[in-house]
Amino acid sequence: MNFQTILLNIKDRLCTVTINRPDKLNALNARCKSELKDVFTNLRTNPDVDVVIITGSGEKAFVAGTDIGELTTLNAQTGKEFAIGGQAIFDLIQHLGKPVIAAVNGYALGGGCELALACHIRIASENAKFGQPEVNLGIIPGYGGTQRLARLVGVGRAMEMILTGNQIDAQEALRIGLVNKVVPLAELSPTSEAIARTILSKGQLAIRMAIKAVNATMEVPLSEGLKIEAAIFGECCSTDDFKEGTQAFTEKRKAVFKGK
Repeated sequence: MNFQTILLNIKDRLCTVTINRPDKLNALNARCKSELKDVFTNLRTNPDVDVVIITGSGEKAFVAGTDIGELTTLNAQTGKEFAIGGQAIFDLIQHLGKPVIAAVNGYALGGGCELALACHIRIASENAKFGQPEVNLGIIPGYGGTQRLARLVGVGRAMEMILTGNQIDAQEALRIGLVNKVVPLAELSPTSEAIARTILSKGQLAIRMAIKAVNATMEVPLSEGLKIEAAIFGECCSTDDFKEGTQAFTEKRKAVFKGK
């Protein structure tokens, strides 16, 4: 696939997706969002990819937001459609069925912060900045920010970020649980890849089922989530990977998972 705004690199079951608009701080325009949708739709069923890393081109920005020029003509109806379209792309990432790691290498503002929120793990460089500054434009986050941010860091902290429009640095993002780890910029890619390789060494059926179970906590009450967890646990127990994993443990050897 050939893209204008995205670079892809696939090696040893790991795909790195790089948003490549450095002159615009990797802001999301219509083409970029369309290409992101195409990329992740393909990755969902690509048998050569089991883990994805998404990052931004250059050292200044992960994604600095949405292309403001595309907002100026919106009205009530087209604005709603605009938000629904972005939400669908980020829902695709969250529910990809494969782990997606955000390697946040600078500004992650507006749609960029929302993109990171849709990923399963977030690693930030020390120069990263996070924010939902939409109120400065007279709007609210529209790509899932009001929903995912509150679930991740709590309603109070999400309210502060969204209502003030203020940015927070990487260490504050770590403190409130917005990111999993903060590393020097030079270590961002190696650290993200090391986490990806650790995940790749596990049984991929179990990884995908775990994502499904954890995602359920954002969508259903605890009682229903526990039922979903029990059902998925039962599914795991019927797989060849489960038999291999338990047998390898008792035989004190490394498991050889086959995704069956």
